[in-house]
Amino acid sequence: MTVPFVDLHRQYLSIKDEVDAAIREVIEESAFIRGRFVTDFEREFARAVGLDRCVSCANGTDALYIAMKSLGLRPGDEVITTAHSWISTSETITQAGGDVVFVDTDATTFTIDPARLEEKITDRTVGIIPVHLYGQPADMDPILQVARAHGLWVIEDCAQAHMAEYNGRKVGTMGQMATFSFYPGKNLGAMGDAGCLVTNDRALADWCELYARHGGKGEHVMEGINSRMDGLQAAILSAKLPRLHGWTARRRQVAAAYDAALTDIEWLVTPHIAEQRTHVYHLYVIRTRYRDALREQLTRAGIGTMVNYPRSLPFYPAYERLGHRPEDFPNAYSAQSEILSLPIFPEISASEIDFVCGTIRAFRP
Repeated sequence: MTVPFVDLHRQYLSIKDEVDAAIREVIEESAFIRGRFVTDFEREFARAVGLDRCVSCANGTDALYIAMKSLGLRPGDEVITTAHSWISTSETITQAGGDVVFVDTDATTFTIDPARLEEKITDRTVGIIPVHLYGQPADMDPILQVARAHGLWVIEDCAQAHMAEYNGRKVGTMGQMATFSFYPGKNLGAMGDAGCLVTNDRALADWCELYARHGGKGEHVMEGINSRMDGLQAAILSAKLPRLHGWTARRRQVAAAYDAALTDIEWLVTPHIAEQRTHVYHLYVIRTRYRDALREQLTRAGIGTMVNYPRSLPFYPAYERLGHRPEDFPNAYSAQSEILSLPIFPEISASEIDFVCGTIRAFRP
């Protein structure tokens, strides 16, 4: 038996008729850029999140960039974000003209540690970007409290956490704005790149829509960029969106099966779910000091794994200019050599889960 880390073809086969029909409609109408399919998805996704507006764009990275530009980020402004995330979160701060400021993570959830925010705030700080990592929300109440106390905006990076909840609130509904990625492997994934930002601020949404469409087609009230979701991706996402709830429930079932089989292993730590948070398990990430040897054994057995992410952001060459040391981010630095993502996707079978767990239990450190 082999077990892929993710199998997008299985998902396609499970909804082949809906997806094929959606693609056929777009082709028949030649609605490849903008058009009703994009408008329909924007409306449907905004309703699903529980906000007024969704502005679609080319990918989740663009969504972060556009959101910061809409909030007036200027050269020299500082934006605080987590030390442990995909680089889109931090690189867009720099690209939008700001200076990135990293904060260490919570030792158990891998999300940004709110207790470390205050020490990072200066008179140049304008915003905070918490990341709802792996599918678990960041601890938003203290983050929002700090933001309010210092007059800072908050952009939620929801790229990995579609429909996760914190204290009964969906992620994406707590800051001034939020961004989502629909990269194919995400819980709600397109068949190519796609993303969006969401907000209840209609003026911000209007600005973002103009900026992402060359500053307004035919009017050009500003110099913008070209970041559009194409009609094919929008139609595919609309076909998939009604399945998201069921797929999320299945991800939780898979995670529960892993928990039941692996929690008693003394050299391994299964994901910790903080109080008042619902995890949507974009990734199921274990932790062990024997990570590399375990991963090698799983690979030999034909089991796909990933390391998300092999280095904390401050320790990549891209941020050498900041001169950070391991002791600056002890939790993030410690985690980077121990985390391992196991296969998780809605279509994974019980026998595949058993095989993964059996292979892990057979490992001898």
